[in-house]
Amino acid sequence: MNEFVYDALPGRVVFGSGVARSGLAREIEALGATRVLVIAADSEADLAQELCAPFDDRVAATFLGVRPHVPVEVAERARAAAVGLDLVLSVGGGSTTGTAKAVALTTGLPVVAVPTTYAGSEVTPVWGLTESDRKTTGTDPRVLPRTVVYDPDLTLTLPTALSVASGLNAMAHCVEALWAPKRNPVSSAVAEDGIRRLSAGLTALTTDATDVEARSDLLLGAYLAGSAFAVAGAGLHHKICHVLGGAFDLPHARTHAIVLPYVLAFNSTTAPDVKARVARALGHTDPVARLHQLAVELGGSGGLRDLGLKESNIDSVLDEILALVPADNPRPVTSDGLTTLLRAAWAGTNPAEELT
Repeated sequence: MNEFVYDALPGRVVFGSGVARSGLAREIEALGATRVLVIAADSEADLAQELCAPFDDRVAATFLGVRPHVPVEVAERARAAAVGLDLVLSVGGGSTTGTAKAVALTTGLPVVAVPTTYAGSEVTPVWGLTESDRKTTGTDPRVLPRTVVYDPDLTLTLPTALSVASGLNAMAHCVEALWAPKRNPVSSAVAEDGIRRLSAGLTALTTDATDVEARSDLLLGAYLAGSAFAVAGAGLHHKICHVLGGAFDLPHARTHAIVLPYVLAFNSTTAPDVKARVARALGHTDPVARLHQLAVELGGSGGLRDLGLKESNIDSVLDEILALVPADNPRPVTSDGLTTLLRAAWAGTNPAEELT
């Protein structure tokens, strides 16, 4: 590839074991914030309070009403809590970051993100809102967090099954970046290294869930995944997952973990170079089988039916997904082809047998 465009995104990243407790106050001060809105899920309220203790005089409000897929009514309540404040601090996973982004989208307030999962959303300018069972996404530089504090220690208590699902969600960002509309040599190199680190972290995690080095690999892999995805854009995989998640309130990370090997199997028939690159990064000759194995054996979910999706739901979203598929997807996506993909992912059958 002799010509390409790479839009490097601004943002400060602070990475290291213990940095959330030792350095978060310094990052808040560096941005000149004196009235902070803290956003966290109920389950992480205590952690957020602990991290904010060194600068609690600057915390003006706390919002705990985080919901998956950021319903519009939740976004409105968070925005109301931000009135008169000068910074948003999110402590949590992708839904928490997404709520902070919803606030930034309309207020322009800067965001400092402290991730506790491997979502990767904290380094992308992509926002998403759900209304009437339909999820809308967009891109806006205002929602890109100004500073991200990555602390592997904060992910040590994340259960193994959720860690695997979150790690595979990050893996999906990497794989997607290899065929997404704005892919380029830089984003592809970042994505491949992200797959390598995520694979190493997931493998080590199965032996010892408290392995800080494994957690560091996963968190760094998530950062690389988000960075690659932010530049390359979304493809077939994310269009499927966003529509299913918004329409049927499916858990975000587990949905991505299940769907990933099916989309890879579908696209690899006409993108063997991508399949070979993923195989090299995974250190496995059959990347489709390896990703499916991880989702089943470690994540505990073989198919979308395990998440509560009904087979009859598939037909109701086909047209919506088809309308969103990028024109340059490696393999043309027809209604029949998409139906086969979704039914296989629903049943949890062998993706290679169904789609190649």
